[in-house]
Amino acid sequence: MAPKSVWDWSKVKVYDLSQPTSAKAPPFMWYPPFKWTWIKRLGEHGVNAMYIEGPLHTGTHFDGQLHFMTGGKDIGSIDINYFIGEGVVLDISKYVGDYDIYTSQMVEQAAKEAGLEIKPDDILLIYTGYSKYAWCGSEPDEVRYMCKHPGPTVEFAKWCIQKKVRWLGIDCMSQDHPLNTVIRRARPDLVAEAEKKWGKKIDELMPWPENYQVMHIMLFPKMILHVENLGGDIDKVANKRCLIMSLPFKFDGGESAYCRTIAVVSE
Repeated sequence: MAPKSVWDWSKVKVYDLSQPTSAKAPPFMWYPPFKWTWIKRLGEHGVNAMYIEGPLHTGTHFDGQLHFMTGGKDIGSIDINYFIGEGVVLDISKYVGDYDIYTSQMVEQAAKEAGLEIKPDDILLIYTGYSKYAWCGSEPDEVRYMCKHPGPTVEFAKWCIQKKVRWLGIDCMSQDHPLNTVIRRARPDLVAEAEKKWGKKIDELMPWPENYQVMHIMLFPKMILHVENLGGDIDKVANKRCLIMSLPFKFDGGESAYCRTIAVVSE
C-alpha cells in the first residue's frame, strides 16, 4: 500500500511573496548597503564560496522583537510555530497613493468588500501595490518605494492589538508610514510635498512621539512583529485566505533576519 501524502499537491499552489536579497537593493535610510564578494573560486580552490556583509533590513526580512526592545526576544529564539499560520492577504491598493495614511476603517472596508474576515491570531499581509516600485518591481522608483509609500498611524496600531493580529507584513520598505521614520528628518523636502497633498501640517496629522515608528514601538512589546519588503507574487494572492509562512534563519542573538515568505492556497 502506497504511503498517504501529507498534502494533495494537485489541490494547492505555493506562491513566493519575497523580494530578493541583493546588493542591487537600496538600503533603508542611513543604513549601510548589503555587499557580497567571492572568497574562494573553483579555478583556485576547487570550490565557490561567498562572504556577505550588510544590514538585516534589506530584501524581505522579519523584524524581531529585539529590533526595538532592550531585552526583547532575538529572532532565533522565537518558536517556529509563530511564523506559520492562517491569514489573509488584503488588497488596499485602490485606496492608497503617495503619502496616504491607511486606517483600520479602510482595512475593514477592504476586507468586507473582498468577503474576508480578519480573525484573532490571523497573520495579516497588506498589499498596497507599492512592491511594483521596488528595485526588482515592474516600475522601479527608489524614492517612491522608500519614501512615499502609504502607511498607518497610532490608530491602526491600536486596532491591531484589539484585533489580536498575530503578525503583519507589508509590500513596502517599512510597516510604518515613511514619514514616521527617520525619513521625516532626512528629507524635509518630501515632508513639504506631503503636507501640500494633505493640506495639513505633518505635526497635526501624525504628531510625534506617539506616531514615531509606532508599528514597531507599540506592537513589538505585544509580540505583534512584521515582515517588510514583501513582493514576488503577492498580487496573485491578493484578497485570499491562505496558509502563510515566513521563515527567518535561526539567528542566535539576531535582532532581525532575512526570510522567505510564502502563501499556500487551496485551488
